Amino acid sequence: MPVWDDLVGQERLSAQLEAAARDADAIVTAAAADAPPPEASKMTHAWLFTGPPGAGHTTAARAFAAALQCVSPDRALGGTPGCGFCDGCHTALVGTHADVTTVAAVGSQILVEDMRDTVRKSFTAPANGRWQIILVEDAERLNEKSANAVLKAVEEPAPRTVWLLCAPSLEDVLPTIRSRCRHVSLLTPSVDAVADMLVRREGIEPDVAAAAARATQGHIDRARRLATDPRARERRAAVLKVPLRVEDIGGCLRAAQELVDAATEASKQLAEELDVKETEELKAALGASPGGRLPRGTAGVMKDLEDKQKRRRTRAQRDSLDLALTDLTGFYRDVLALQLGSRVALANTEAHDTLERLARDTTPESTLRRIDAITACRDALDRNVAPLLAVEAMTMALRAG
Repeated sequence: MPVWDDLVGQERLSAQLEAAARDADAIVTAAAADAPPPEASKMTHAWLFTGPPGAGHTTAARAFAAALQCVSPDRALGGTPGCGFCDGCHTALVGTHADVTTVAAVGSQILVEDMRDTVRKSFTAPANGRWQIILVEDAERLNEKSANAVLKAVEEPAPRTVWLLCAPSLEDVLPTIRSRCRHVSLLTPSVDAVADMLVRREGIEPDVAAAAARATQGHIDRARRLATDPRARERRAAVLKVPLRVEDIGGCLRAAQELVDAATEASKQLAEELDVKETEELKAALGASPGGRLPRGTAGVMKDLEDKQKRRRTRAQRDSLDLALTDLTGFYRDVLALQLGSRVALANTEAHDTLERLARDTTPESTLRRIDAITACRDALDRNVAPLLAVEAMTMALRAG
């Protein structure tokens, strides 16, 4: 299956990246034959992928990386790079290709020490692939020092190095960096396109796929998680009951505590699986004895990993909580749509009776104030306010209207 099939609802972008991948292939082929590169190439050394949350800009960047590393025989015969099954495509897609380096934020920022080795690697020739590719999943989280390190590498890249940066919008990236990148923008995929993807790629039943796609309003990763994980559906159902539980102060405080606890549990579940795998792999790489005893001088390396995992757990909890707040915002959006008689399709049809009740018993103005309260809570979390304190303030505001 071609790598472009992962780009849900992005037909225009797929065509643009395919054309660039063909030109990139021509550049490598010409260099191998010691011939001049093709003129008017659609390929460039730095790309910036932006789009609404869940549109799939990281997926698009990884698909492009796979197409650039494609070694399919069909490509050599004039086919489009990005077959999806050759060794170059497969390893790039699963994250094991030696010449595709992925950088993601562990905590709230990508620190300069997290970028140093990557920047150094960007100046080297590919080890065995066709391009040296650096994929930065959270370019908006680069701080001043790490952004400056990336800027220097993007300004004067090695001949066969490609930077792929991903961010929600152009404004989230340092102007000096984005001015040196080719910008490609993704659209929010339609609910039907996401539902079709879940049926085709994940084997989900059509009615479950449609419900997950509708509930997440085109957010691909959230729709996949909702369709495949019963615990995710349970957590979301609990979030949708919050508006009916904030009728008194005690209810507000209990609802806030349960939201934070659910986010902690969800993030802990994901973190534990990854932490155990990382720890065992590092111990094996350091030559730990069968009993688990580490060689001398390696304690500092293990401590660095533990610090990294701690930062990641903190971020994962906040991301899980932000997901719950997104669902809550969608709920009140549906209430507002009913109050205003809008024809916008409701995302939370399973809670239609509750939506109707709140739409009837409250005003559009109070609904907007509640949406503002949720937005304020998300802003507070971004500023590292204690999660429980921020959520308690929000639930009290939801009660007041």
